[in-house]
Amino acid sequence: MNRSDLTRRGLAALGLAAAAGPAFALPSDARFAALAKRYLSEMLALQPISATQLGDHRFDAEVDDVSAMGRVRRNALSRSLLAQAQTFLPGDLSRENQVDLALLKNQLRYELWTDQVLQSWAWDPQIYSSLAGGALYSLMARDYAPLPDRMRAAVARMGKLPALLAQARAELQPARVPLIHAQTVAKQNAGVLAIVDEMIAPNAKVLSAADQAQLATNTASLRTAVAEHQAWLDKVLVPNARGDFRLGAKLYDEKLAFALVSPLSRAEIRAAAQAALKMARSELYDLSRKALAGRPGAPAAPDAPDAANEQKVIEAGLELGYADHAARDGLVDQARTALAQATAFVKAKDLITLPDAPVEVVLMPVFNRGSAVAYCDSPGPLDRGQKTFYAVSPIPEDWTPVQAESFLREYNRRTLSDIAIHEAMPGHYVQLWHANRHPSTLRAVLRSGPFVEGWAVYAEDLMARSGYMDGDPLFRMQQLKVRIRSITNAILDQMVHVDGASEAEVMSFLTVTAFQQEREAAGKWTRARLDSTQLPSYFVGVTEHDQIRAEAQRRAGAAFNLKAFHDQVLSFGSPPPRYARALMFDEPIVQAGPISPRP
Repeated sequence: MNRSDLTRRGLAALGLAAAAGPAFALPSDARFAALAKRYLSEMLALQPISATQLGDHRFDAEVDDVSAMGRVRRNALSRSLLAQAQTFLPGDLSRENQVDLALLKNQLRYELWTDQVLQSWAWDPQIYSSLAGGALYSLMARDYAPLPDRMRAAVARMGKLPALLAQARAELQPARVPLIHAQTVAKQNAGVLAIVDEMIAPNAKVLSAADQAQLATNTASLRTAVAEHQAWLDKVLVPNARGDFRLGAKLYDEKLAFALVSPLSRAEIRAAAQAALKMARSELYDLSRKALAGRPGAPAAPDAPDAANEQKVIEAGLELGYADHAARDGLVDQARTALAQATAFVKAKDLITLPDAPVEVVLMPVFNRGSAVAYCDSPGPLDRGQKTFYAVSPIPEDWTPVQAESFLREYNRRTLSDIAIHEAMPGHYVQLWHANRHPSTLRAVLRSGPFVEGWAVYAEDLMARSGYMDGDPLFRMQQLKVRIRSITNAILDQMVHVDGASEAEVMSFLTVTAFQQEREAAGKWTRARLDSTQLPSYFVGVTEHDQIRAEAQRRAGAAFNLKAFHDQVLSFGSPPPRYARALMFDEPIVQAGPISPRP
């Protein structure tokens, strides 16, 4: 397939996907479909790297313009689209389109707020690091088109990445960049060359002689540009990075409302998380008592423990599972084993309709390492049928044996089994496959973090309560510990960005209250500083998912069918849970208004 064939395929896929959906029940539905198509077409034209990741391949040879002028063009488009969106009244549209209208207006306001108020382009170098690595990785990771076509697009992008890196240096203001952001990106920068060396260069033979010559030229140019950027990172950005990584209450509340689209306020999230933490610790104490019963040297475990007793018993109980872990270089193999076991169980229990597209466990690309141990990389909604990647980060080579052992104790065999549930089966991999089948491409592109992360946490609890590893009491203990992690994530985010908690306070909270090993806690301290409002999505999302299931069971009574419920709730795509609930139970669809800070 040649380049013009690819371009036509991208246009056709985009047009058909945007137009597909419920029949136009009202006259305004057709007008809204045109607006949705305009957003997808014109906004992705300004964001070619995201377009590739989503499966729109019209711009595979291009990179984003991250200069000030590029930002002006993007903001102008957002304002134009928002003005058009404001002309619709909810009653003008079908219920499905009312949801999509709410998502579109929130996204456009969020994009304008991010550029004009938060101004992350000036202080967050991760934006540019992620774009540089993603520009090439998204072309080479999946076989969405013949290899020669993807290689030619990669060669073209390699030639344009030096300009993107130069634009990044021009936009970033070192004095506003937090040190942790500068240090993290300085470690990630060379990752783009790893993609060239490992994924592009070995395939050079599929290119013509002229294209191979261009590959050699662009490779040399990119190596020079990456070296120049590394020198700037090491000598300019890191030494002069003095920005505050904390958002503060005002910015945090505004961003939280955009990111979660939840009826819960910051104060309500905090109160609910603290109550959930108390309940989870109580259950973990009871399980630990049973596991330790009769063991020599086990701490006293009274029926009504004080705080010190509870802490000692839970720590001793969790200790029983820590030593059963993979070797330092065996995390990926252990993840594959855990995925296979979880898949067999879900099939046997028939818990949900399973994907017909594959999932593969892979090493996390270098340019994405530094903030999480694992993630799910699903294909874009326009690249249906392509592989999902369950990416696992290896232990850094510069970690000492003590640090590596701390990490492996945290991610022991049972915990990795739970992570495989969250990231893949029946978590992200399964949920996002269902979401990509929804007829609204707009909804798939604007997917909700709380819905996606909340489902994955719900899946962990679902598996445990369905009898997964029922003969192994230590599994539920490790799974509860991970559940406590999702709960404390919501508290931690506020501690760091609103309360001004110190590193010592955070480490104590994570290692004592949440029972995390030192390496996991240190990594979470880094992650909380690098980002904001994403960590609460796990707890907020699972809270809302649990409420939807409880209401469905209440309404159905004895006729409640678990698999049918799961398939139905995932059939809505990935909207904020409040909208999934509204669609399921025919409740009002509340249109979000202009952002207002929450207490």
